[in-house]
Amino acid sequence: MSREYPTRPLVGIGVAVLRPGAALLVRRGTPPNIGAWSLPGGAQELGETTEQAARRELAEETGLVVGPLHLAGIVDSMTGDSAGRIRFHYTIIDYAALWQGDEPRPGGDITACAWAGFDEFDRYNLWSEARRIITAGCTLLGLAPPATLA
Repeated sequence: MSREYPTRPLVGIGVAVLRPGAALLVRRGTPPNIGAWSLPGGAQELGETTEQAARRELAEETGLVVGPLHLAGIVDSMTGDSAGRIRFHYTIIDYAALWQGDEPRPGGDITACAWAGFDEFDRYNLWSEARRIITAGCTLLGLAPPATLA
């Protein structure tokens, strides 16, 4: 099935990689959000569990490997076109994980990786749903959440 103008929602996977006071963000190099900063992630492939997809996408986009994954939330992402048709529709299952110490490097369709301090989210024009997942992830992992979102 095509990712563009699908006949049903596609399953997307995201990972909020967190360390005290910061979250890992990636800059998208392809539609639907080309140039936007977001959590690492992508589409689940046939035969993968959601956790396998999360680990694969994280490794492809950032080169990182993390320990335990914790379900942080689910996001509905729909983008329409000028005619009002659904161009992209993802149901995104987001996990949270603690950073393990390696430095991220952009890969796949990612043009940049950055550790964004919780007070820098506006600078990255970070989507409110990504902020919500980061806050939930902090709670799950025992980290202090972003002050403006707690």
